[in-house]
Amino acid sequence: MLVSLTVGKVDAGVTVLLTPDKRLIEFPSILLPPNIVSGSIVDITVARNHASEAAADHHFAALQDRIFHAFGAAEPTTPVLRCRNATQTSVVLEWDPIELATADLISLSLYRNGQKAGVIPRPLQMHSTKISGLAVDTEYTFHLVLRTSAGTLSSKQVSVRTHKMTDLSGITITTGILPAQTRDNLATAVERIGAKLVDSVRIDTTHFVTTEGRGVAWEKAVEMNIPVVRPEWVAACESSGRILGVTKFYLDALRPGPPSEVPTPADATPALSQKELPNAPTPEPAPAEQNGESKDAAEKTSESATGSGSDDHSEENDKDAEEDTAKAKSADDQKMRLEDKEEQKVAIHPGKQATVADADNESGGDDGDDDKKLPSPSPGDGASFQDVAL
Repeated sequence: MLVSLTVGKVDAGVTVLLTPDKRLIEFPSILLPPNIVSGSIVDITVARNHASEAAADHHFAALQDRIFHAFGAAEPTTPVLRCRNATQTSVVLEWDPIELATADLISLSLYRNGQKAGVIPRPLQMHSTKISGLAVDTEYTFHLVLRTSAGTLSSKQVSVRTHKMTDLSGITITTGILPAQTRDNLATAVERIGAKLVDSVRIDTTHFVTTEGRGVAWEKAVEMNIPVVRPEWVAACESSGRILGVTKFYLDALRPGPPSEVPTPADATPALSQKELPNAPTPEPAPAEQNGESKDAAEKTSESATGSGSDDHSEENDKDAEEDTAKAKSADDQKMRLEDKEEQKVAIHPGKQATVADADNESGGDDGDDDKKLPSPSPGDGASFQDVAL
């Protein structure tokens, strides 16, 4: 088809062409003949190229086939989950290697009882995991959820029930350095209780039994936080018929032995009881002057106690007054005994009697009548003035 167009405005990149019905068409300047100016008329022939169109269609179809065979033939596989081992408080789960085909991995998550338990780290390298801290004799359900760029895939649910305390079939033991006889006895005991004995330390190893803390296997068990126990732990579990704690059977724990007897020193003196303690010395009687003051103080105390007492405590106040009176009487008796002793001294030393008498006369006292009146004998001395004179 031939089309005649009039050149309008000429620009370096685009030229404006006018159709006979005065429509504007922007046309690349590079495709027009050289040396054209505004007002020039150009003829353009337009036709469809069927051969080139067929070749392009064939090329596009081949490209689609290559893309389909490269990225659409294989799909990511659904993960297959299964239980590897179960104990009283833990479960070991494993699954087949993840097949992603041409898709990209987003995440691999583990669900427990319908709730997300966590994300599996490095899912392309890890094919098992251990879940601890479970309840004894309890049923759980687990499943995996695989998320990829091609879609989300979920595995079938796996039901697992933890063991009872009397079920020892979940114990998996790896042995370390043991004597030959001990190793044979251990293998026999493990077989009797229904446990498993493996050669290497694995994720499902529950206990590492050894008598010496060295070796590559021991180091790996310590790194994986697997309990390292002595062979006596297996024997104790067999004898009790149930799984026991490992605290007393750790390799570095002290073994039970006979109680130690601490010798008692021969020269050690036993502590005296309260009853065997020596009695405190009895205080000596106070002098006469102090007794007089104590008497006055006792009388004041008795008066104040009697005056402040109530009707309900009248009997107790009377008893206190009687005790104070008895104390005052005892003080008078002690004073009289001291005076008797002074007179006895005068009778024993008659040479000093005149000096004493002169001193009394000079003091102006009327003691002459008192010397004629002899005091009565003291009941507690055993000797009196009259006895000395005889």
